[in-house]
Amino acid sequence: MPEIPPSPARRIDSAAVRAVLRRLARQPAAPWLHQEVARRMAQRLELIRLQPQRIVDWWSFLGASGELLDKAYPKARRVAVEPDTSLAERSRRAHAWWSPQRWMREATQVVLEHDDVPGGAQLVWANMMLHAQADPPALMARWQQVLAADGFVMLSCFGPDTVRELRELYQRLGWPPPTLAFVDMHDIGDMLVHAGFADPVMDQETLILSWATPQALLAELRALGGNVSPDRFPGLRTPRWKARLENELRSLSGPDGRLSMRFDIAYGHAFKALPRVQRDQPTTVSLEDMRSLVRSPRGRP
Repeated sequence: MPEIPPSPARRIDSAAVRAVLRRLARQPAAPWLHQEVARRMAQRLELIRLQPQRIVDWWSFLGASGELLDKAYPKARRVAVEPDTSLAERSRRAHAWWSPQRWMREATQVVLEHDDVPGGAQLVWANMMLHAQADPPALMARWQQVLAADGFVMLSCFGPDTVRELRELYQRLGWPPPTLAFVDMHDIGDMLVHAGFADPVMDQETLILSWATPQALLAELRALGGNVSPDRFPGLRTPRWKARLENELRSLSGPDGRLSMRFDIAYGHAFKALPRVQRDQPTTVSLEDMRSLVRSPRGRP
């Protein structure tokens, strides 16, 4: 595996991320935007000839992709990887013995992210979670280990232009940033290459969402997560401050009176790079990877 360079410094409050995950685990469903991005990302599976037999669904509940993956690959076994116990319990309940999904296919295995994740997968699926990682290159190295030879990863996450209007408003008012800094898709592609992936393909689209009131906008943002930047306001805000924020948000209104904000979505997929054979040098390949190469339509010497 190629040497992975030092991780870029990401200013992110990991404790705040864990608190947000616990709160999101209590929601009735994954955020609507996550579901929509999952649907759009699943459309890209039509471009991949490989038919996975095992799928690792990273941050499965919040990724909201289970039904889409089951429909795309009805014969595949899916492993749901969750970041904490509360979300793992949500996934287990969704795949309990009495669940209709359980009657129609093999049970989905649920594991915690910090435990051993079963290897030999042909697909690692990571919808709308990479932006919440303090060390993306280290996570990509784990994906590389989980994948079989010539398996592939598909991911999506927020890009740098996400809620740019809100960040510009906070900057104008002299307030700390309302979000952490999101990674550019080109940097994500470079990370994938350094982690041992080949032929990364990255693309981006901008979704414009609008709301009737500032209150509805703030409720939507809270449902998506929260501000996990360590540079955010250090304490709780007052009702007076919130009232001022709501009033300032009205400046985002368009001609129709609705408040609009952009969400920059980055998509990417890449295949696990095959070992490079050097002349007069021994090359070690596991038996499992050799079998995967023989079966793979992309298998190459």
